[in-house]
Amino acid sequence: MTPAPSFLDELKRATEHTTAAEDDFRREVAQRIKALESERAFSFRRYNLMRAIAEAVASAESEEIAVAGATAILRARLGWTSDSEARAAVVSRFAPVAQAMFASLAPPPADQGAPPAPPDVVAALAAFERWYAETHPQPFWILFETYMPETPVVDF
Repeated sequence: MTPAPSFLDELKRATEHTTAAEDDFRREVAQRIKALESERAFSFRRYNLMRAIAEAVASAESEEIAVAGATAILRARLGWTSDSEARAAVVSRFAPVAQAMFASLAPPPADQGAPPAPPDVVAALAAFERWYAETHPQPFWILFETYMPETPVVDF
């Protein structure tokens, strides 16, 4: 019985090193894919919510009605049928987004010179998201991940 040559030990270490490198890379790719999936889902949730709110705000006659409509849509989309202190905080912090949207859609006053720049709705939404991230363990858009149990289809 002869001992294994030292070059085989070196080649064996190389296989272990490349296997570990591949495993690390696959783990990193899987994490990146998961992060991109979340970003995509959040962007669609953001767009769909804001589109629905924009439709309601566009037809509002006053800022109060716009904010009420926006918060009603927010609550409905989140399935919030009851109040709590935490929910009230979210709704009140979201109100500036609706206010900015209403102001951005309102026609400029005719009696003034150059109209002021419209409020930045995207910046208002980003400020809301930052507040939520600072005060909650998960991003705001996670709230839209509601489990919908399968309901049996009954044919009469």
